[in-house]
Amino acid sequence: MKQYELYPSPCYVMFEESLEANLQLLDLVQQSAGVSIICALKGFSFWHSFPLIKHYLRGATASSLNEARLISEEMGCDAHTYAPIYIDEEWEDIMLYSSHITFNSMSQWQRFHESVKKFPKKISLGLRVNPQYSEIKTDLYNPAIAGSRLGIIADNMPEHLPEDIEGLHFHALCENDSHALENCLKSFETRFGHLIKECKWVNMGGGHWITEKNYDIPHLIEILKDFKNRYPNLEEVILEPGEAVGWQTGVLVSTVEDIVENQGVKIAMLNISFSCHLPDCLEMPYKPTVLGASEPDANSKFVYRLGGCSCLAGDNIGMGDFAFSEPLEIGDRIVFDDMIHYTMVKTTFFNGVRHPAIGVVKHDGEFILLSQPDYEAYKAKLS
Repeated sequence: MKQYELYPSPCYVMFEESLEANLQLLDLVQQSAGVSIICALKGFSFWHSFPLIKHYLRGATASSLNEARLISEEMGCDAHTYAPIYIDEEWEDIMLYSSHITFNSMSQWQRFHESVKKFPKKISLGLRVNPQYSEIKTDLYNPAIAGSRLGIIADNMPEHLPEDIEGLHFHALCENDSHALENCLKSFETRFGHLIKECKWVNMGGGHWITEKNYDIPHLIEILKDFKNRYPNLEEVILEPGEAVGWQTGVLVSTVEDIVENQGVKIAMLNISFSCHLPDCLEMPYKPTVLGASEPDANSKFVYRLGGCSCLAGDNIGMGDFAFSEPLEIGDRIVFDDMIHYTMVKTTFFNGVRHPAIGVVKHDGEFILLSQPDYEAYKAKLS
């Protein structure tokens, strides 16, 4: 744990060597299966690393105008853009920063597609469809549940694709393996197979947990190749993981600022907030890994609940306590593992709590502090 005392606290620390290892694996899939893998900013938007990502992957996907602009400015390419809605005052800029635009509904397509024909550059249009199949266990993250607002179900699709629609996009995975993708593809093809034959491209969305250690890479390559063989009309098959890019690439460093005890429960009060800085822990919910800690058992002597620094009553890890080999003391570092994806992108300024700094450890071990959010960052978010 000594190495983490070299970094500011609180601080998100990304290890560039780990990121590049993920990118190399994703590129192996990309090359072997003959597909395009792009980075989804909603899961990983560490833009300092965009030049490295662009070296391996074939672009990035945006869910908003801000993400599309960030891709353009920091990765130097146009975005594959999908958003549940587009609005008039942003539409010109959405087109400016996008190579692909996917609509969530037929009415959104009807509202905007004519303007694309008049735009001075080629933009490929697509429709997001709902395969009505998913193996996601948490409804909050499941876009294929009954009554979902995301994607067009088969019953609401036209018999043929509009002449300016070149692709179909589905997204129905979250931390799923290749077998879940295979099952999802069966539903996708059953419901939309006749329309896939009219496409130039298909985007299989994100949620592909490709860089997780138990992921079956050969099986993924096999099913992607088989899919392409079934639809020789397709010029491109696209996957857009975000979590798989940032998986296990860094940590969140925090510090014990106080220790309180209430009815036999010892609580280590940290200088980070689960509500503000690790919202997925409360939303999913899930219990993160803390370096040097373990699950408590009957023999555990030093057991602590970890509490955040906001005034939200539930601002603590709600999935159980942690056992340590030694008693915690004020000033000790608490390091949360795997905190670079779906954490930084969701942070809030609730209570005005200080945001963690952001830094990167280069291949040679040098730590570079990239940002240190301050009062002005907090104030700028308000009015």
